[in-house]
Amino acid sequence: MKKIGVLLLMILLLTGCGNNTARDAVENYLKKYKTLDSEVLVDLESVVEAENLTRDQEEKYREILKKQYKDLAYKIVEEEYDDDISYITVEVTVYDLYKPQADASIYLEDHHDEFNDENGVYSVEKFMDYKLDKMKNVTDKISHTIVFTVTKEKDKYYVEQPTENDLLKIHGVYNYDLD
Repeated sequence: MKKIGVLLLMILLLTGCGNNTARDAVENYLKKYKTLDSEVLVDLESVVEAENLTRDQEEKYREILKKQYKDLAYKIVEEEYDDDISYITVEVTVYDLYKPQADASIYLEDHHDEFNDENGVYSVEKFMDYKLDKMKNVTDKISHTIVFTVTKEKDKYYVEQPTENDLLKIHGVYNYDLD
């Protein structure tokens, strides 16, 4: 799928309510995914709409992402405080949605004809159905380390916008082959 991290969750800062520590702010940020908070769902819709998908594909993609968020697991592994800036290191565990996408692209190279329409012309729609089915059925998980930057303002802690790569890690589509 297109760079999901670029579009998804462009929340610049979390609200400060209930964030008494930098750790609380990060936990609240990640809980928004797990509980399918309305902010997460609004941004999820913008991602789904940005793709060139059929209605059925949009619904399947939406459900894949919702499952990803609800099943996200995390563990805070380190907290570093420096005046009003904190760095909270978290290990997130998510479904590995990158692998079925990469595998689908490799499969396409050797089986291009399987994705032709009745006129023998390559069908992006057929390929997207194949790729989404592979993503929907994924059970393998992967863990990534993310360092969240948290800023303290007026005795409240706010998570700064994660990097694109960190968002890709949360969504399970980070290309770890490049590491």
